Amino acid sequence: MAASSYSGPVMVQEAAPPPAVDAAINPTGESAYEAATAKTSHMSAEPEKDDDEAEEWESTSLYEEILDEAGGFDYSTDGKDACTADEARFYRKRLREDGASQFVLDTITQGKISARKLCTAFGVKIPKFMNDFPDESFYQLLGLAISRELNKRLRLEQYRNLDDAAQLLRERKNIMVITGAGISTSLGIPDFRSKNTGFYSKLLEMGYEEPEQVFDLQNFDDDPRTFYKLAGDIIPDLKKWSPTHEFIRLLQDKDKLLTNYTQNIDNVESHAGIRKEKLIQCHGSWAGATCRKCKYKVPGEEIFDAVRDRTPAVCTQCIQEIAANKSGMKRKRSSNGSKKKRGLGDDDSDSDGAYDIPQPGIMKPDITFFGEQLPNDFFDRLKDVDKDKVDLVIVMGTSMKVAPVSEIPNFLPRDVPQIYISRDPIHHINFDINLLGDCDVVVAELARRAGWELKHHMLPEKQEVEVTIINEHEHTHGIKARDSVA
Repeated sequence: MAASSYSGPVMVQEAAPPPAVDAAINPTGESAYEAATAKTSHMSAEPEKDDDEAEEWESTSLYEEILDEAGGFDYSTDGKDACTADEARFYRKRLREDGASQFVLDTITQGKISARKLCTAFGVKIPKFMNDFPDESFYQLLGLAISRELNKRLRLEQYRNLDDAAQLLRERKNIMVITGAGISTSLGIPDFRSKNTGFYSKLLEMGYEEPEQVFDLQNFDDDPRTFYKLAGDIIPDLKKWSPTHEFIRLLQDKDKLLTNYTQNIDNVESHAGIRKEKLIQCHGSWAGATCRKCKYKVPGEEIFDAVRDRTPAVCTQCIQEIAANKSGMKRKRSSNGSKKKRGLGDDDSDSDGAYDIPQPGIMKPDITFFGEQLPNDFFDRLKDVDKDKVDLVIVMGTSMKVAPVSEIPNFLPRDVPQIYISRDPIHHINFDINLLGDCDVVVAELARRAGWELKHHMLPEKQEVEVTIINEHEHTHGIKARDSVA
């Protein structure tokens, strides 16, 4: 779970600014790129906005959401309303060769292609509600797509397939591993964002309009019962880990693991034997819990019974202090130490002198909620140590949509090979090798081809896989397990 905002270094490497052009492609005299970058500046503006500014900010946020939906995009086969794969490669190459302004001048301004169709060259899936929009409505969306494309690292063409990935495993000595919930789903721990099966989908089915609110810090302080009612579905089994966790442990045992940056909160990596100095839990974990009132800390397992009972865990330290100071009477406060809100008709306890027995605080697991900062060791380790040492990146089981983890690939040196392993492809980051399939199956085959022995009770003996080419230009392969051979 990640915070919605964070402080720390800006980790996206900016593309070189495009050359200025005099020609205009919209009534304001701005190119699509210039219009988009001007409007995105509202993202860092003062909170107070007039109606026009608020509308621009909201439209920019909407367009960014559209870009994030590129995972379900398919190129056209006839090139009528959307670009074919060959056309998309042509336009992306042309953009980098000419620069943004000249590219827009030669395409949109000259009327050679519509802004709507050109958006699809950058993997933009046009939403149905925009089907009847005039072409000018796509300028800002196109500008954002161009900006994002220029900030992508270029794919390293010498690394293309499963055997190349296995060779990199054998040769490289400082491997950074970035993991998400997809490496734990084989243990029965749900991920968060998968459609129909993710934890957020379940919350939507239960009637929560904004599932992220369950992990909002202010909401937890106001009423922790909502979190505790649902958290039982995501607490880990301390005795199990997946073959993918075992693979990360194997990298560590071979003295090849630089750092495992995990977005998972289940703390399974620790139980699989990943050493503390090799592990950055980007979004916190269930490893510990802290009282929201007195800040008393306990191991996470101490609140698991309460979580399974779907009852807020109270702080034992607070209870002991209250028992030791029975004569001390305090004004009524909520269980988390904040003053209770009064409704209409409530007595004014501040004026009538009403008192109550002090209440213990509520234990919150050390998961990074929305509204909390990420741990400092994330930024310090990435900037000061790993950036200069890493020689291979493996990303597994994550859609890489949540900042700042999603920005790591573009922050690292561009000549460091990057491998992506997950069930579904992503298009907003250019990985050198994309291996699509069950993470456990893929890492087992990688280890076999590297000449390593990966043992785990969940892996069938002599497992064979079927490898298919999904997209040769994007170095994308599908890996699927066949029935095990006796």
